[in-house]
Amino acid sequence: MPQRFALPEWDHLAAFDDDTLPLLGTALLIARDEYPQLDADHYGAIVEAHAGDLRDQVDATGSDPQKMAVINRHLFDELGYAGDNEHYYDPRNSYLNEVIDRKTGIPITLSILYMEVGRRVGLPLEGVSFPGHFLVSVRVRGGVLVLDPFAGGVPQSEDELRQRLKRVIPEGAAADVPVAELPLDQFLEPASKRQILARVLRNLKGIYRETDKPERLLEVLNRMLVLMPQAHGELRDRGYVYQRLECWRPALKDLTDYLQLEPDAPDLDDVRVRMMELTALCARLN
Repeated sequence: MPQRFALPEWDHLAAFDDDTLPLLGTALLIARDEYPQLDADHYGAIVEAHAGDLRDQVDATGSDPQKMAVINRHLFDELGYAGDNEHYYDPRNSYLNEVIDRKTGIPITLSILYMEVGRRVGLPLEGVSFPGHFLVSVRVRGGVLVLDPFAGGVPQSEDELRQRLKRVIPEGAAADVPVAELPLDQFLEPASKRQILARVLRNLKGIYRETDKPERLLEVLNRMLVLMPQAHGELRDRGYVYQRLECWRPALKDLTDYLQLEPDAPDLDDVRVRMMELTALCARLN
């Protein structure tokens, strides 16, 4: 009988610490909002099969860099997973079931798949929230190997990582330190599972905001606040979406709560103006 792959429930996520939070299961839970009939067993079995196809060969391979080369060859050359450069902002690239079905995605979702397969064959891969481009790392003898699943798992040299930084950090942004001299270690810290999943949701947030889909945006913000309740800016943004949807009372509550949590918020004046407008609109409902 196939192994059951149970998804967590949104209401229970707050009870998980980062070690026990199921990365694959929660990524599929995010996808289930868009695909209510999503078969978790099916996608769990696919990830297990990817790992099963690799396990013997990885076990027979010597060093960790060589093991990663085995994984890369199987996932990207034999199975055909690849980064979607042509339709990067297609929302399907942020839903893990679509990434597995279509074998294409963006850095964060391909990295989740990569890490889940790697961990199942004994490689403790970590996500790296590198500025502008999510990466994966594994500790090896003598240092850290950094890989880019969006580009087929290609190892990243120090020069390549610094070039990436130069593309996203303007000169002068780091006080008196040139971008070329910034210590790389600070950008290569492992991301927590919550941070990884929040990045998936932030991508969807940006997509649905740019494509003007406030109902979908509201759903994503609801999920973000369950996953990262301390992300007070998302509470403010949900208030703005409620206002856009003419849900005056929920909008006023979110903005009121936001200012209680962030009394020195840099956008304090703008939020207060909105709250005055919402208070007047709520009074008309009585």
